[in-house]
Amino acid sequence: MHLAYPAVLSALLFCTGLYGVLARRNAILVLMSVELMLNAVNLNLVAFDVWLRDAVHAGQALTLFTIAIAAAEIGIGLAIVLMVYRNRGTSDIDKLRDTAEGAQSAEEAAEPAGAEKAEATA
Repeated sequence: MHLAYPAVLSALLFCTGLYGVLARRNAILVLMSVELMLNAVNLNLVAFDVWLRDAVHAGQALTLFTIAIAAAEIGIGLAIVLMVYRNRGTSDIDKLRDTAEGAQSAEEAAEPAGAEKAEATA
């Protein structure tokens, strides 16, 4: 088996996942893109394990570990996205970031005014 075929396929999968992470606005699509990137890494691990003929099969063991971590990550990530959707009514990443920045800037604007009042009374 040539190593180039799975390596090229893995690179294409990883680039597709990277594009999905950078270009998508929906949080669920971003999570799916991250999973696609992890699957590209898994394909590389198994391909190099077969190509190197490792007696310990370390690539396959790392692949199983990565699959377990990815399953936990998608479970927790999906739960967080669903909770945010219930609270805010949207899973659009740009809107969520804008609301977080707006709340932070309002808190920062309130703090210096309180500090100036404290200095004026002292």
